[in-house]
Amino acid sequence: MTILQKLLGATGALALSTGAALAEPALIFDLGGKFDKSFNEAAFNGAQRWVQETGGTYREIELTSEAQREQALRRFAEAGNNPIVMTGFAFGNVLGEVAPDYPDTSFAIIDMVVDQPNVRSVVFNEHEGSYLVGMMAAMASETGTVGFIGGMDIPLIRKFACGYAQGVKAANPDATVIQNMTGTTPAAWNDPVKGGELTRAQISQGADVVYAAAGGTGVGVLQTAADEDILSIGVDSNQNYLHPGEVLTSMMKRVDNAVFAAMSDGPGFETGIRVLGLAEDGVGYALDEFNAELVTDEMQAAVEEAKAKIIAGEITVHDYMSDNTCPVM
Repeated sequence: MTILQKLLGATGALALSTGAALAEPALIFDLGGKFDKSFNEAAFNGAQRWVQETGGTYREIELTSEAQREQALRRFAEAGNNPIVMTGFAFGNVLGEVAPDYPDTSFAIIDMVVDQPNVRSVVFNEHEGSYLVGMMAAMASETGTVGFIGGMDIPLIRKFACGYAQGVKAANPDATVIQNMTGTTPAAWNDPVKGGELTRAQISQGADVVYAAAGGTGVGVLQTAADEDILSIGVDSNQNYLHPGEVLTSMMKRVDNAVFAAMSDGPGFETGIRVLGLAEDGVGYALDEFNAELVTDEMQAAVEEAKAKIIAGEITVHDYMSDNTCPVM
């Protein structure tokens, strides 16, 4: 029995999608599943767009535990899948160990930098997009108090929070920003009940707009906000449709574009670091029929002006991850 066969028999949870393995790309979703309506689902949408435009097929896996990260990477590499795309910073350490063992395989990791010659690292200027939705939150708030609910308490999520707070203060210097993180373990990404509890706590403190950057946990934030008749702000994917007329906007993080590009470029793609911000259309805010009545012309004009100034370098949005500080919080 080969190593691959042993691995395939080890756990049903790691069942792969059907299709020939050779030369197919592969996509590994982080914890929370591909239909988390947020980060993973954005990756899935990018892969599906690649399928629709090329007629190609890919293999995929939804992780259910931390222990499966290395197993999934090695299985796909040994099966000949190329390139292998993974979503989430948590793959960083294991990819750093696995990539050198498969020098002819191209790997793409989203949200983390891994310095290996066969790895493409895609990161985003989430603080820039969060600044814009922070401005919108402050302009929409009637109480002058807005909230932020993050998932796992890590520098990346504090990067969202800091940019958001800076945007809030730019629109209303007297505004109050309440911040809570869901937890300190990966379970924080998929706890909608806790997300709802934190939302109710922030409402009790006066928040009438709450921004969720918490993966699947954010679904609970948006649901509770709608139930309590306050506004919410979605993240990563466009979540406006989840509660029409209740979601002020969504901070779009174009994970879909990163996945689509990696699959389109194929084996042997250009590696190194790619940073996607407002200038590269890597982040932004969502405006559609589900939130059009919530976003005033004044609000949109202010945000578009700020966007242009950030791209031009006239406004600098602080990157929490540059020094682990946030000057406005």
